[in-house]
Amino acid sequence: MKTSLSWRHFLLALAVVAVWGSNFVVIKLALGQMPPLLLATLRFIVVVLPMVFFLPRPKVAWRNLAAYGLLIGVGQFGLLFVAMNGHISPGLASLVIQVQVFFTIGLAMAMAGETLQRMQWLALALAGAGLWVIVAHTDGSTTPLGLGLILLAALSWAGGNLVSRAAGRINMVAYVVWSSLFAVPPLVVLSLWVEGWDALASGLQHASLQTWAAVAWQAWGNSIFGYAAWGWLLSRYSAATITPMALLVPLFGMASSAWWLGESLPGWKLAAAALVMTGLALNLLWPMWQRWRKSH
Repeated sequence: MKTSLSWRHFLLALAVVAVWGSNFVVIKLALGQMPPLLLATLRFIVVVLPMVFFLPRPKVAWRNLAAYGLLIGVGQFGLLFVAMNGHISPGLASLVIQVQVFFTIGLAMAMAGETLQRMQWLALALAGAGLWVIVAHTDGSTTPLGLGLILLAALSWAGGNLVSRAAGRINMVAYVVWSSLFAVPPLVVLSLWVEGWDALASGLQHASLQTWAAVAWQAWGNSIFGYAAWGWLLSRYSAATITPMALLVPLFGMASSAWWLGESLPGWKLAAAALVMTGLALNLLWPMWQRWRKSH
């Protein structure tokens, strides 16, 4: 596995995290008109249809597709949507779920024997310090249930990262589409069980054009583009190289929340952003500098 990103692949990863970061505002707006598990169900239905009829099934085991669909569809997004439905703010959700970085690296170290360089440990420590600054300045707009659900969602995301890496170099768009087949049935069952038929019928009946646009953005922007590109990068680079890029998600999340929802950006948020950016820059640029030094 490669340990240093090319600039082209860095820009691809940056585009992915920008889409993921702004998505928390989109989710919050959609949840104003639709129950969370129904929203998650519709997201993955739109991922599957009609693409599943045009893309051949990727050459991976059915159990791999099922595991990824369940971890990302039910585990990550099902729990995330429920948590954001009144239990945690968009900005804080975009932050807390980034512990998936540490979960992913920890799982990779335990299961695949990957190791970290000392500078990567320092980079993660700096980024983690930035996350801690944000957590220390929360305004009480969250609950223990919300935090617990987001942590479980982060663990599911980390598991999905490793499952997609195990699939190897395949058509990641087809992989995301076909794996989503396994997300839809359990989400439908959970939505009917937890939210009830009346809530589902009301959500569908009163959904505005904005809500349906949010569903489309969830499916095409986040799943088709975001997870396909992310999985493609993870199949070519070590987890310690790619996953820290996701620490940029809360920066995009906070910026979009400030723009669309009027959330403030006080000095402590800017300080936290500086710590995260410093950690990411160290993680990305240190291997490049080492390679340049050896070649000269």
